[in-house]
Amino acid sequence: MTTQPLAVVLVSGGLDSMISAASAREAGYRLLALSIDYNQRHRVELAAARRIAITLGAERHIVLPLDLSAFGGSALTDDIAVPKDGVGTEDGGGIPVTYVPARNTIFLSLALGWAEAAGARDLFIGVNALDYSGYPDCRPEFIAAFEGLAEIATKAGVEGEPFKIHAPLQHMTKADIVREGTRLGVDMGLSWSCYDPAPGGVHCGTCDSCRLRSKGFEEAGIADPTVYAVRP
Repeated sequence: MTTQPLAVVLVSGGLDSMISAASAREAGYRLLALSIDYNQRHRVELAAARRIAITLGAERHIVLPLDLSAFGGSALTDDIAVPKDGVGTEDGGGIPVTYVPARNTIFLSLALGWAEAAGARDLFIGVNALDYSGYPDCRPEFIAAFEGLAEIATKAGVEGEPFKIHAPLQHMTKADIVREGTRLGVDMGLSWSCYDPAPGGVHCGTCDSCRLRSKGFEEAGIADPTVYAVRP
């Protein structure tokens, strides 16, 4: 019987979530992979999530349907154009329209529910607060606050079994993340980052996520395996 602890890892299909999950595996955790089908514009990422879960040897992979397009409010879930004019926030300081309202709060809540049911006390999420698009739910204060919430909101927490929210990429640049993926020996070409897939099922190359991805590989000095419709 294995003595390795279980961890629920959020696997969107993106590069960051892939490296976060690979970090959990390297740390000795058995993986329960959770992906959310929230009717996102780039649902092609779910195929990447399935590839990643298999490659990393997840014991179980749940793709949970939760249609956030019913709420709207984001270019990823509503009839709002995905910005293509360069990495950065809107109007020189706002949060971009690709922000999905409360997404990481929702996703971590679902991961927490599965973790408690499965007896896992560790959750992994691939957020980072350096090379990102300015989303408030990627910041260290959010992760710390959610960890505190998990302790008082669950049976396990109030009975002295607190949860740990791991964000191993929290303080990495995208180049650092690419280097970490190389060190971990994962095939980063399996991941998907683009918010607005181009015809033919390739990355558009012009959305913020594509630009950040390309920039990370370039600054890391590592060949980018991504096929872009337009080279960033």
